[in-house]
Amino acid sequence: MFRPEIAKEEINRMEVRQFEGEIRIIDDMHSYNKAMEEIRHHSYLGFDTETRPAFRKGEVNDIALIQLSNEDVAWLFRVNKIGMPPALLKLFESDRFLKIGVGLKDDMRKMRQLASFNPAGFLELQKYVEAFNIESKSLKKLVAIVLGYKISKSQQISNWEAKELSDKQIRYAATDAWVSLMVYNKLKSSLKNLQ
Repeated sequence: MFRPEIAKEEINRMEVRQFEGEIRIIDDMHSYNKAMEEIRHHSYLGFDTETRPAFRKGEVNDIALIQLSNEDVAWLFRVNKIGMPPALLKLFESDRFLKIGVGLKDDMRKMRQLASFNPAGFLELQKYVEAFNIESKSLKKLVAIVLGYKISKSQQISNWEAKELSDKQIRYAATDAWVSLMVYNKLKSSLKNLQ
């Protein structure tokens, strides 16, 4: 049903897609409260984080951005500005909400450096795809194999602590969270088709 691997050359020939829905930047408590009110109505969320890259040996930066997305809206939490408020931590400790992402172990470790919490309700796509015999584990390859298009990774090593995020950064961050949810949805619906 899904291929185990995909060549880089094949991905390069694919159409580039990105998140086209609404993007909300959460950088103050007013936007945060509004976002948490909206998010609580969604049980399945794509999840990702962004950290400003370190270019000196031994230098480590904290997570600057946490992204959550449903099919239509992406919420970008600028945790370098607002921290990790209680309701956000509660969301990350709740298994009522499924947060879907790639490379979660590293994300959880970095998030716990910002605040103490017990993660629950997270689904690691890299593990989940094993049931579909998919061997590729990077988000870019998973998107290509499962969804049939490519995503741009050009903003990955940009400054996520910038005073203002660029439009390209915003779109990139929203896309990364959104495609995790889209990959999960497609895999889940493929199971229904087998029945």
